[in-house]
Amino acid sequence: MAPRLIRSKPLLALSLLAAALFSQGVLADNEGLAVTPTEVTVGQLHSATGTMAISETGSIQAERLAIDQINASGGILGRQIKVIQEDGASDWPTFAEKAKKLLVNDKVAAVFGCWTSASRKAVLPIFEKENGLLYYPTFYEGLEQSKNVIYTGQEATQQILASLDWIAKTKGAKTFYLVGSDYIWPRTSMKIARKHIENVLHGTVVGEDYYPLGNTQFGSLINKVKLKKPDVVFAAVVGGSNVAFYKQLNAAGVNSSKQTLLTLSVTEDELLGIGGENMAGFYASMKYFQSLDNPNNKAFVAAFKAKYGKDAVIGDVTQAAYLGPWLWKAAVEKAGSFDVDKVVAASPGIELKNAPEGYVKIHENHHLWSKSRIGEVQPDGQFKVIYESDLIEPNPFPKGYQ
Repeated sequence: MAPRLIRSKPLLALSLLAAALFSQGVLADNEGLAVTPTEVTVGQLHSATGTMAISETGSIQAERLAIDQINASGGILGRQIKVIQEDGASDWPTFAEKAKKLLVNDKVAAVFGCWTSASRKAVLPIFEKENGLLYYPTFYEGLEQSKNVIYTGQEATQQILASLDWIAKTKGAKTFYLVGSDYIWPRTSMKIARKHIENVLHGTVVGEDYYPLGNTQFGSLINKVKLKKPDVVFAAVVGGSNVAFYKQLNAAGVNSSKQTLLTLSVTEDELLGIGGENMAGFYASMKYFQSLDNPNNKAFVAAFKAKYGKDAVIGDVTQAAYLGPWLWKAAVEKAGSFDVDKVVAASPGIELKNAPEGYVKIHENHHLWSKSRIGEVQPDGQFKVIYESDLIEPNPFPKGYQ
Protein backbone atom coordinates (compact mmCIF):
# COMPACT_ATOMS: atom_id res chain seq x y z
CA MET A 1 0.00 0.00 0.00
CA ALA A 2 1.33 3.45 -0.89
CA PRO A 3 2.17 5.66 2.08
CA ARG A 4 -0.58 8.06 2.97
CA LEU A 5 0.13 11.80 2.61
CA ILE A 6 -0.70 13.46 5.89
CA ARG A 7 -1.00 17.27 6.03
CA SER A 8 -1.08 18.84 9.46
CA LYS A 9 -3.85 21.31 10.26
CA PRO A 10 -1.42 24.22 10.73
CA LEU A 11 0.16 23.56 7.32
CA LEU A 12 -3.25 23.22 5.73
CA ALA A 13 -4.37 26.49 7.28
CA LEU A 14 -1.26 28.25 5.99
CA SER A 15 -1.79 26.82 2.53
CA LEU A 16 -5.39 28.02 2.49
CA LEU A 17 -4.33 31.47 3.73
CA ALA A 18 -1.65 31.72 1.04
CA ALA A 19 -4.17 30.72 -1.62
CA ALA A 20 -6.62 33.33 -0.37
CA LEU A 21 -3.99 36.04 -0.34
CA PHE A 22 -2.78 35.05 -3.80
CA SER A 23 -6.33 35.29 -5.15
CA GLN A 24 -6.54 38.84 -3.76
CA GLY A 25 -3.30 39.85 -5.43
CA VAL A 26 -1.39 40.31 -2.19
CA LEU A 27 1.33 37.76 -2.75
CA ALA A 28 1.18 37.62 -6.53
CA ASP A 29 2.78 40.97 -7.26
CA ASN A 30 3.89 42.26 -3.88
CA GLU A 31 5.67 39.33 -2.26
CA GLY A 32 8.12 40.54 0.34
CA LEU A 33 6.50 43.97 0.76
CA ALA A 34 4.26 45.21 3.56
CA VAL A 35 1.08 45.13 1.47
CA THR A 36 -2.26 43.74 2.66
CA PRO A 37 -5.68 43.79 0.98
CA THR A 38 -6.42 47.11 2.73
CA GLU A 39 -3.06 48.75 3.47
CA VAL A 40 0.38 49.50 2.01
CA THR A 41 3.24 50.62 4.24
CA VAL A 42 5.80 53.25 3.26
CA GLY A 43 8.71 54.82 5.10
CA GLN A 44 9.72 58.38 5.88
CA LEU A 45 13.39 59.00 6.60
CA HIS A 46 14.38 62.59 7.38
CA SER A 47 16.19 64.53 10.09
CA ALA A 48 13.57 65.47 12.65
CA THR A 49 16.37 66.46 15.04
CA GLY A 50 19.87 67.95 14.73
CA THR A 51 21.25 70.74 12.56
CA MET A 52 19.32 69.62 9.44
CA ALA A 53 15.90 69.62 11.12
CA ILE A 54 15.42 73.28 10.15
CA SER A 55 15.53 72.19 6.51
CA GLU A 56 13.91 68.74 6.65
CA THR A 57 10.84 69.38 8.81
CA GLY A 58 9.03 70.86 5.82
CA SER A 59 9.70 67.71 3.80
CA ILE A 60 8.20 65.55 6.53
CA GLN A 61 5.12 67.76 6.63
CA ALA A 62 4.66 67.90 2.85
CA GLU A 63 4.95 64.13 2.41
CA ARG A 64 2.37 63.59 5.15
CA LEU A 65 0.04 66.11 3.51
CA ALA A 66 0.30 64.31 0.17
CA ILE A 67 -0.27 60.91 1.81
CA ASP A 68 -3.29 62.22 3.72
CA GLN A 69 -4.74 63.63 0.50
CA ILE A 70 -4.13 60.37 -1.36
CA ASN A 71 -5.76 58.36 1.43
CA ALA A 72 -8.75 60.72 1.50
CA SER A 73 -9.22 60.21 -2.23
CA GLY A 74 -9.34 56.42 -1.91
CA GLY A 75 -5.69 55.44 -1.50
CA ILE A 76 -3.66 53.46 -4.04
CA LEU A 77 -5.01 50.33 -5.73
CA GLY A 78 -7.69 50.21 -3.04
CA ARG A 79 -5.19 50.40 -0.17
CA GLN A 80 -4.69 53.09 2.42
CA ILE A 81 -1.09 54.24 2.97
CA LYS A 82 0.42 53.56 6.39
CA VAL A 83 3.59 55.50 7.32
CA ILE A 84 6.54 54.39 9.44
CA GLN A 85 8.64 57.45 10.25
CA GLU A 86 12.31 57.24 11.19
CA ASP A 87 14.64 60.04 12.30
CA GLY A 88 18.03 60.25 10.57
CA ALA A 89 19.01 62.77 13.26
CA SER A 90 21.39 64.69 10.95
CA ASP A 91 23.80 61.76 11.22
CA TRP A 92 24.73 59.77 8.11
CA PRO A 93 25.38 56.38 9.78
CA THR A 94 21.98 56.72 11.47
CA PHE A 95 20.38 57.27 8.06
CA ALA A 96 21.97 54.05 6.82
CA GLU A 97 20.82 52.12 9.89
CA LYS A 98 17.24 53.40 9.60
CA ALA A 99 17.12 52.74 5.85
CA LYS A 100 18.05 49.12 6.44
CA LYS A 101 15.37 48.81 9.13
CA LEU A 102 12.68 50.22 6.84
CA LEU A 103 13.60 47.96 3.92
CA VAL A 104 14.60 44.73 5.66
CA ASN A 105 12.47 44.68 8.82
CA ASP A 106 9.47 46.81 7.89
CA LYS A 107 9.48 45.81 4.19
CA VAL A 108 8.11 49.17 3.09
CA ALA A 109 6.98 49.57 -0.51
CA ALA A 110 8.74 52.95 -0.91
CA VAL A 111 10.67 55.47 1.17
CA PHE A 112 10.36 59.24 1.00
CA GLY A 113 13.47 60.71 2.51
CA CYS A 114 16.90 62.25 2.94
CA TRP A 115 17.96 65.86 2.34
CA THR A 116 21.75 66.13 2.23
CA SER A 117 23.78 64.30 -0.39
CA ALA A 118 25.76 62.77 2.48
CA SER A 119 22.61 61.09 3.79
CA ARG A 120 21.62 59.97 0.29
CA LYS A 121 25.06 58.51 -0.38
CA ALA A 122 24.89 56.72 2.97
CA VAL A 123 21.61 54.98 2.16
CA LEU A 124 22.08 54.40 -1.58
CA PRO A 125 24.02 51.10 -1.31
CA ILE A 126 21.28 49.75 0.97
CA PHE A 127 18.48 50.69 -1.43
CA GLU A 128 20.36 49.10 -4.32
CA LYS A 129 21.23 45.93 -2.38
CA GLU A 130 17.72 45.45 -0.98
CA ASN A 131 16.00 46.72 -4.14
CA GLY A 132 14.13 49.48 -2.33
CA LEU A 133 12.69 52.63 -3.87
CA LEU A 134 13.68 56.11 -2.60
CA TYR A 135 12.04 59.39 -3.57
CA TYR A 136 14.71 62.03 -2.93
CA PRO A 137 13.48 65.65 -2.83
CA THR A 138 16.55 67.86 -2.64
CA PHE A 139 18.31 69.89 -5.31
CA TYR A 140 21.74 68.28 -5.58
CA GLU A 141 25.04 68.10 -7.45
CA GLY A 142 23.99 65.50 -10.02
CA LEU A 143 26.63 63.00 -11.19
CA GLU A 144 24.38 60.17 -10.03
CA GLN A 145 21.66 57.97 -11.47
CA SER A 146 20.20 54.92 -9.78
CA LYS A 147 17.45 52.51 -10.69
CA ASN A 148 16.36 52.69 -7.06
CA VAL A 149 16.00 56.48 -6.73
CA ILE A 150 13.56 59.01 -8.20
CA TYR A 151 15.11 62.48 -7.86
CA THR A 152 12.34 65.06 -7.48
CA GLY A 153 14.64 68.06 -6.92
CA GLN A 154 16.91 69.76 -9.45
CA GLU A 155 20.33 68.58 -10.56
CA ALA A 156 23.30 70.85 -11.32
CA THR A 157 22.48 71.91 -14.87
CA GLN A 158 19.00 73.01 -13.80
CA GLN A 159 20.14 74.98 -10.75
CA ILE A 160 23.87 75.74 -10.62
CA LEU A 161 24.67 76.35 -14.27
CA ALA A 162 21.39 78.10 -15.02
CA SER A 163 21.78 80.50 -12.09
CA LEU A 164 25.41 81.32 -12.89
CA ASP A 165 24.44 82.09 -16.48
CA TRP A 166 21.66 84.37 -15.20
CA ILE A 167 23.80 86.36 -12.77
CA ALA A 168 26.66 86.74 -15.24
CA LYS A 169 24.26 88.09 -17.84
CA THR A 170 22.08 90.32 -15.65
CA LYS A 171 24.73 91.61 -13.22
CA GLY A 172 27.82 91.46 -15.44
CA ALA A 173 29.47 89.32 -12.77
CA LYS A 174 33.10 88.33 -13.38
CA THR A 175 34.51 87.54 -9.93
CA PHE A 176 33.02 84.99 -7.55
CA TYR A 177 33.61 83.90 -3.95
CA LEU A 178 32.46 80.32 -3.34
CA VAL A 179 31.36 79.20 0.14
CA GLY A 180 29.62 76.10 1.41
CA SER A 181 29.16 73.59 4.17
CA ASP A 182 31.81 70.88 4.26
CA TYR A 183 30.32 67.76 2.72
CA ILE A 184 29.58 66.20 -0.67
CA TRP A 185 26.92 68.49 -2.12
CA PRO A 186 28.54 71.89 -1.54
CA ARG A 187 32.04 70.72 -2.51
CA THR A 188 30.87 69.00 -5.70
CA SER A 189 28.52 71.86 -6.54
CA MET A 190 31.34 74.38 -6.19
CA LYS A 191 33.65 72.20 -8.27
CA ILE A 192 31.02 72.33 -11.03
CA ALA A 193 30.51 76.06 -10.47
CA ARG A 194 34.24 76.79 -10.70
CA LYS A 195 34.53 74.94 -14.03
CA HIS A 196 31.57 76.88 -15.41
CA ILE A 197 32.85 80.22 -14.12
CA GLU A 198 36.35 79.73 -15.51
CA ASN A 199 35.70 77.76 -18.72
CA VAL A 200 32.33 79.08 -19.89
CA LEU A 201 31.82 82.48 -18.28
CA HIS A 202 35.57 83.31 -18.40
CA GLY A 203 35.33 84.70 -14.90
CA THR A 204 37.54 84.31 -11.81
CA VAL A 205 37.07 82.57 -8.48
CA VAL A 206 38.68 84.86 -5.90
CA GLY A 207 37.99 82.70 -2.86
CA GLU A 208 36.60 79.33 -1.79
CA ASP A 209 35.83 78.17 1.76
CA TYR A 210 33.96 75.35 3.49
CA TYR A 211 32.71 75.04 7.06
CA PRO A 212 31.54 72.05 9.15
CA LEU A 213 27.82 71.36 9.40
CA GLY A 214 26.46 73.27 12.36
CA ASN A 215 29.26 75.87 12.27
CA THR A 216 28.20 79.23 13.69
CA GLN A 217 31.37 81.32 13.39
CA PHE A 218 31.77 83.14 10.07
CA GLY A 219 33.76 86.21 11.11
CA SER A 220 36.93 85.27 9.24
CA LEU A 221 34.95 84.50 6.07
CA ILE A 222 33.16 87.83 6.23
CA ASN A 223 36.50 89.65 6.58
CA LYS A 224 37.84 87.83 3.50
CA VAL A 225 34.73 88.71 1.49
CA LYS A 226 35.14 92.36 2.46
CA LEU A 227 38.79 92.24 1.41
CA LYS A 228 38.25 90.44 -1.91
CA LYS A 229 35.14 92.42 -2.91
CA PRO A 230 33.77 89.74 -5.31
CA ASP A 231 31.02 90.59 -7.76
CA VAL A 232 29.07 87.62 -6.36
CA VAL A 233 29.17 85.50 -3.23
CA PHE A 234 27.93 82.09 -4.44
CA ALA A 235 26.71 80.23 -1.34
CA ALA A 236 25.81 76.64 -0.45
CA VAL A 237 25.74 76.81 3.36
CA VAL A 238 23.07 74.44 4.69
CA GLY A 239 20.94 73.78 7.73
CA GLY A 240 21.17 75.73 10.97
CA SER A 241 24.48 77.32 9.95
CA ASN A 242 22.51 79.60 7.65
CA VAL A 243 21.02 81.44 10.61
CA ALA A 244 24.42 82.45 11.97
CA PHE A 245 25.92 83.12 8.53
CA TYR A 246 23.34 85.60 7.30
CA LYS A 247 22.79 87.31 10.64
CA GLN A 248 26.54 87.85 10.95
CA LEU A 249 26.79 89.10 7.36
CA ASN A 250 24.07 91.67 8.00
CA ALA A 251 25.56 92.72 11.33
CA ALA A 252 28.89 93.30 9.58
CA GLY A 253 27.23 95.54 7.01
CA VAL A 254 27.45 93.01 4.17
CA ASN A 255 23.97 93.47 2.72
CA SER A 256 22.42 93.63 -0.73
CA SER A 257 23.21 97.33 -1.12
CA LYS A 258 26.92 96.49 -1.00
CA GLN A 259 27.22 92.85 -2.04
CA THR A 260 25.46 90.59 -4.55
CA LEU A 261 24.84 87.13 -3.10
CA LEU A 262 23.26 84.11 -4.78
CA THR A 263 22.41 81.09 -2.66
CA LEU A 264 21.64 77.54 -3.73
CA SER A 265 20.41 76.45 -0.32
CA VAL A 266 18.22 79.03 1.44
CA THR A 267 14.49 78.51 1.05
CA GLU A 268 11.50 79.88 2.93
CA ASP A 269 12.12 77.17 5.57
CA GLU A 270 15.57 78.52 6.46
CA LEU A 271 14.36 82.13 6.24
CA LEU A 272 12.06 81.43 9.17
CA GLY A 273 15.16 81.18 11.36
CA ILE A 274 17.32 83.72 9.51
CA GLY A 275 14.73 86.47 9.24
CA GLY A 276 13.97 88.05 5.89
CA GLU A 277 15.42 91.36 7.05
CA ASN A 278 18.86 89.75 7.30
CA MET A 279 18.83 88.61 3.66
CA ALA A 280 16.62 91.15 1.90
CA GLY A 281 17.78 91.75 -1.65
CA PHE A 282 19.92 88.61 -1.90
CA TYR A 283 19.00 85.96 -4.49
CA ALA A 284 18.19 82.24 -4.42
CA SER A 285 18.15 79.75 -7.28
CA MET A 286 15.31 77.24 -6.93
CA LYS A 287 12.61 75.67 -9.07
CA TYR A 288 9.85 76.57 -6.62
CA PHE A 289 8.93 79.49 -4.39
CA GLN A 290 5.86 79.74 -2.18
CA SER A 291 4.90 82.98 -3.92
CA LEU A 292 4.39 81.31 -7.33
CA ASP A 293 1.14 82.64 -8.77
CA ASN A 294 -0.76 79.72 -10.25
CA PRO A 295 -3.94 77.86 -9.23
CA ASN A 296 -2.08 74.61 -8.41
CA ASN A 297 0.22 76.39 -5.99
CA LYS A 298 -2.52 78.45 -4.37
CA ALA A 299 -4.43 75.25 -3.58
CA PHE A 300 -1.28 73.58 -2.24
CA VAL A 301 -0.33 76.53 -0.03
CA ALA A 302 -3.87 76.75 1.33
CA ALA A 303 -3.92 73.02 2.16
CA PHE A 304 -0.47 73.17 3.76
CA LYS A 305 -1.42 76.13 5.97
CA ALA A 306 -4.74 74.54 6.88
CA LYS A 307 -2.86 71.49 8.17
CA TYR A 308 0.21 73.11 9.73
CA GLY A 309 -0.92 76.62 10.68
CA LYS A 310 -1.26 80.00 9.00
CA ASP A 311 2.36 80.89 9.74
CA ALA A 312 3.77 77.77 8.07
CA VAL A 313 6.03 78.39 5.06
CA ILE A 314 6.88 76.23 2.07
CA GLY A 315 10.30 76.01 0.48
CA ASP A 316 11.68 74.37 -2.66
CA VAL A 317 12.53 71.01 -1.08
CA THR A 318 9.22 70.95 0.78
CA GLN A 319 7.36 71.20 -2.53
CA ALA A 320 9.62 68.61 -4.18
CA ALA A 321 8.93 66.28 -1.24
CA TYR A 322 5.19 66.77 -1.77
CA LEU A 323 5.60 65.49 -5.34
CA GLY A 324 7.09 62.16 -4.17
CA PRO A 325 3.94 60.36 -2.96
CA TRP A 326 1.94 61.62 -5.96
CA LEU A 327 4.56 60.42 -8.46
CA TRP A 328 4.73 57.07 -6.67
CA LYS A 329 0.91 56.77 -6.74
CA ALA A 330 0.85 57.46 -10.49
CA ALA A 331 3.59 54.91 -11.18
CA VAL A 332 1.99 52.22 -8.98
CA GLU A 333 -1.35 52.69 -10.69
CA LYS A 334 0.28 52.61 -14.13
CA ALA A 335 2.11 49.39 -13.17
CA GLY A 336 -0.94 47.90 -11.45
CA SER A 337 1.44 46.73 -8.74
CA PHE A 338 3.53 47.83 -5.76
CA ASP A 339 6.42 45.65 -6.93
CA VAL A 340 9.52 47.87 -7.06
CA ASP A 341 10.77 46.61 -10.42
CA LYS A 342 7.37 47.19 -12.02
CA VAL A 343 6.95 50.64 -10.43
CA VAL A 344 10.43 51.64 -11.62
CA ALA A 345 9.68 50.42 -15.15
CA ALA A 346 6.44 52.42 -15.18
CA SER A 347 7.99 55.65 -13.88
CA PRO A 348 9.60 57.26 -16.99
CA GLY A 349 7.04 59.45 -18.68
CA ILE A 350 4.90 59.88 -15.57
CA GLU A 351 3.73 63.50 -15.46
CA LEU A 352 1.94 65.73 -12.99
CA LYS A 353 0.09 68.57 -14.65
CA ASN A 354 -1.16 69.94 -11.33
CA ALA A 355 2.15 70.15 -9.44
CA PRO A 356 2.49 73.34 -7.37
CA GLU A 357 5.60 74.29 -9.36
CA GLY A 358 3.69 73.71 -12.61
CA TYR A 359 4.24 70.78 -14.95
CA VAL A 360 6.71 68.01 -14.09
CA LYS A 361 7.63 64.79 -15.87
CA ILE A 362 9.92 61.91 -14.94
CA HIS A 363 12.79 61.51 -17.39
CA GLU A 364 14.29 58.13 -18.27
CA ASN A 365 17.25 59.13 -16.06
CA HIS A 366 14.86 59.30 -13.05
CA HIS A 367 15.15 63.10 -12.68
CA LEU A 368 12.39 65.62 -13.40
CA TRP A 369 12.00 68.11 -16.18
CA SER A 370 11.78 71.43 -14.32
CA LYS A 371 12.25 75.17 -14.65
CA SER A 372 15.02 77.28 -13.18
CA ARG A 373 13.78 80.26 -11.16
CA ILE A 374 15.52 83.12 -9.38
CA GLY A 375 13.87 84.62 -6.31
CA GLU A 376 14.80 87.86 -4.55
CA VAL A 377 14.52 87.72 -0.76
CA GLN A 378 11.87 90.03 0.67
CA PRO A 379 11.93 91.43 4.22
CA ASP A 380 8.85 89.35 5.13
CA GLY A 381 10.71 86.08 4.47
CA GLN A 382 9.16 85.38 1.08
CA PHE A 383 10.73 85.58 -2.38
CA LYS A 384 9.82 87.72 -5.37
CA VAL A 385 10.30 85.61 -8.53
CA ILE A 386 12.31 87.73 -10.96
CA TYR A 387 13.36 85.10 -13.50
CA GLU A 388 11.87 81.90 -14.88
CA SER A 389 13.34 79.65 -17.57
CA ASP A 390 11.64 77.26 -19.94
CA LEU A 391 11.49 73.60 -18.89
CA ILE A 392 15.03 72.22 -18.69
CA GLU A 393 15.70 68.60 -19.54
CA PRO A 394 17.58 66.94 -16.69
CA ASN A 395 21.19 66.00 -17.44
CA PRO A 396 22.86 64.56 -14.34
CA PHE A 397 26.12 63.90 -16.19
CA PRO A 398 26.91 67.11 -18.08
CA LYS A 399 29.92 66.79 -20.37
CA GLY A 400 32.99 68.59 -19.09
CA TYR A 401 31.84 68.90 -15.47
CA GLN A 402 32.68 65.47 -14.06
